[in-house]
Amino acid sequence: MNLGFFDRVYQVTERIPKGKVATYGQIARAIGAPRCARQVGFALHVNPRPGDIPCHRVVNRYGQLSGAFAFGGIDVQQALLEQEGVEVVDGTVDLKTYQWRD
Repeated sequence: MNLGFFDRVYQVTERIPKGKVATYGQIARAIGAPRCARQVGFALHVNPRPGDIPCHRVVNRYGQLSGAFAFGGIDVQQALLEQEGVEVVDGTVDLKTYQWRD
């Protein structure tokens, strides 16, 4: 089956375990589109299954949370991550500690 770009983004995002985060660029590389981090962000912004695709586990390359309203804002994203045991300090996650290594 030949999946589209968005579907591949969703498949990788679904594999991020609780208590871990991935970056937009990391997901782009995982689907074979290393220069498409912004497009990954757009795909997650229009997530068709918010309860199933854990977009809140995706952060930027510095570990900063998203300001996009797809999550309900930074406060909602932070709360969801903290419920999973991810520490967020000043809107940032320590990637050395929490970044998912597939």
